[in-house]
Amino acid sequence: MSAIRTILLAEDSLADAEMAIDALREANLANPIVHVEDGVEALDYLLRRGAHAHREEGLPSVLLLDIKMPRMDGLEVLKNIRNHDQLRHLPVVILSSSREESDLARSWDLGVNAYVVKPVDIDQFFQAVKTLGTFWAVINETPAQG
Repeated sequence: MSAIRTILLAEDSLADAEMAIDALREANLANPIVHVEDGVEALDYLLRRGAHAHREEGLPSVLLLDIKMPRMDGLEVLKNIRNHDQLRHLPVVILSSSREESDLARSWDLGVNAYVVKPVDIDQFFQAVKTLGTFWAVINETPAQG
């Protein structure tokens, strides 16, 4: 059995990040949760550079990715991930308040695994994140790397 992998949450809104983390905790997942606040930091974490250069090796089980973030938006992060040999199989779930058709279409074109519109209702948001966390961190199996 391999080690329990982290869940990486890239979200610039502290309120949304706290709600997502609370929901993941409520799902009783053993996975550690790492929160980054923008796309540049998300890639730094994934590529073990900058402030994250000394983190343990290995990829998260899933990246929960907001679209509208400072420095580098989520779609640019997704594009970078899918164009990188070591990252391209990482499950990425867009968790965004954007209902714009162009964001949705571009996400699918770039190879997102799922696109979830953040519900306005807090209970729905909690349930959606709990379900996402359980599926992507526990049930889903990624292809063997090699």
